[in-house]
Amino acid sequence: MTIHENLKKDIPNALRAKDTVRLTTLRSLVTSMTNEVVSKKRKPSEFLKDEEALVVIKRSANQRKDSIEQFEKAGRLDLAETEKAELSIIESFLPAQMSREDIEKIARKKMTELNISGKADTGRFMGALMKELNGNADGTDVKAVVDILLA
Repeated sequence: MTIHENLKKDIPNALRAKDTVRLTTLRSLVTSMTNEVVSKKRKPSEFLKDEEALVVIKRSANQRKDSIEQFEKAGRLDLAETEKAELSIIESFLPAQMSREDIEKIARKKMTELNISGKADTGRFMGALMKELNGNADGTDVKAVVDILLA
């Protein structure tokens, strides 16, 4: 069963449990996935493959992170808390992200492999590293590691 199918089947469970935050989050994810299916010129009743679903989930997580940041800047901590609750639910559907130490090990190896010498190679290095990590690491963590290594 795909991630998309699992999310759709979790909605009735959240409804029965009267878990409004989980219900809202699941509905939001399923809607985003249906929109993605339609944008790929497929029938709305079709399900996304797991790789496609993960892209949608990551996008939703990033949207929540941005919203949290904006709400906190505006002093709307009540709205930020709601977004944080939704983010934790969304992150439960994502694979575990690599630690900075693991990213650094791979980055050092890739750095010697590509013969990266300085800040001028940052773009090429980041691109190759993100491709190597294949979505298993948060982009902000990768950027931080790259900045430290090229400093």
